[in-house]
Amino acid sequence: MSLSVILPLPLPAARTGPGDREVRARVVMITLAALLALTAVASLSTGASGASFGAALSALARGDALDATERVILFDIRLPRLALGMLVGAGLAVSGAVMQGLFRNPLADPGLVGVGAGAGLGAIAAIVLGGLLPAGLAVYLGHYVVPVAAFLGGWATTLLLYRVSTRGGRTSVAVMLLAGIAMGALAGAVSGMLVYIADDSQLRDLTFWGLGSLAGATWTKVLAATPLIGAALVLAPAMARGLNRLALGEASAAHLGVPVQRLKNTAILTVAGATGAAVAVSGGIGFVGIVVPHLLRLLTGPDHRYLLPNAALLGASLLVAADMVSRSIIAPAELPIGIVTATLGGPFFLWILLRNRGVLDL
Repeated sequence: MSLSVILPLPLPAARTGPGDREVRARVVMITLAALLALTAVASLSTGASGASFGAALSALARGDALDATERVILFDIRLPRLALGMLVGAGLAVSGAVMQGLFRNPLADPGLVGVGAGAGLGAIAAIVLGGLLPAGLAVYLGHYVVPVAAFLGGWATTLLLYRVSTRGGRTSVAVMLLAGIAMGALAGAVSGMLVYIADDSQLRDLTFWGLGSLAGATWTKVLAATPLIGAALVLAPAMARGLNRLALGEASAAHLGVPVQRLKNTAILTVAGATGAAVAVSGGIGFVGIVVPHLLRLLTGPDHRYLLPNAALLGASLLVAADMVSRSIIAPAELPIGIVTATLGGPFFLWILLRNRGVLDL
C-alpha cells in the first residue's frame, strides 16, 4: 500500500503574493495620509488657548475677520509648530528606514552616521561656550546659535566618520558602524566635560534641548529645515530599488546593476543632512527613526518603494500626535516631546517585539 494513502499529503501553506502585498502597502499609504490629515487638524485645535481651527475656518467662510489673538495663535504659533513637527517626524523616520536598508540591520538608526553625537556636542558647546563668540557673530545669529552649532557639529562628525570608513574609494559599512560607536563615545566624553563646567542656567538649557521640543517653532526654523529634509524626502524614493537589491549583499547588488558606492554616498549624505537639520531645530528626539520602519515592515513588508513614503507619513503623524500630548497633558505647561515619544513608544515597541520575535529573527 502506498504511503500516500496512509499519510495525507500536507496542504500547501497560504502565501501572500507580491500583488497582495503591494495592494496592502497602497491601502496603508492611503490610510496614513488620511491619519496625517486628521492629526494635523487636531493639532491646530489643541492647546492651552481656546482657539479652534474649525471655528476659524467657519469665520473665514462667512467673511468675518479673525480676532487678532486667534490669528497669532493659529498662524504664528500652531501652524509653524505643526509644519515643523511634520518635517522632523518625516525626516527622522525616512532617515531610519534608509539607514536600516543600507546597513541591512533592523537595529540601525540615523545616530550611526554620527549626526546625533556631533549635533549634541555642537549644541552643548554653543550653550556652555556661547559667551566666547565674537559679539558681532552672536548678535547676527541671535537665538539660532544653538541650532546652527548643532547642525555644523552633526555634519562635521558625519564627514569625519565618512573619511575614516572610506578607503580606496570604497566605504566599509562595518568600519562606519564601529567608528560611529567610537566617535559617539568620544563626543559623549567631551560633552560630559562641558556639562561639568556649565552653570545652573546652562544645565537647565542643556536638559531641555537634550529632551527635544517643538515649542520654539517659527517660520524661520521651518524654512531653514525644509531644504535638507525636503531633499531627503525626494531622494529617498529614488534609492528604493537600490536598497531592495542591496538586501541581497553588496556583490549581488553590484551584479544587478546597482552603483553600490554611489548609493552609499547618497544615503549617508542624505541622512546626515536630514537628521542634522531635524536635531538642530527640535533637539534630541529618539524612538522615531528606529521604530517607525519596524512597524511598517510588519504591516507591509520590506519593499522600500512603499516603506519609505509610508515611513514619512507615519513619522509625521507620530510626532505631531506626540506634540499634542506634550502640550496637553500638563497644560498650560509642556512636557518635552522626547519624554512623550520614549514613554509611549518604548513599551509599544517592546510589545511588538515580544509578539513577533519568532518572525523578526533578530
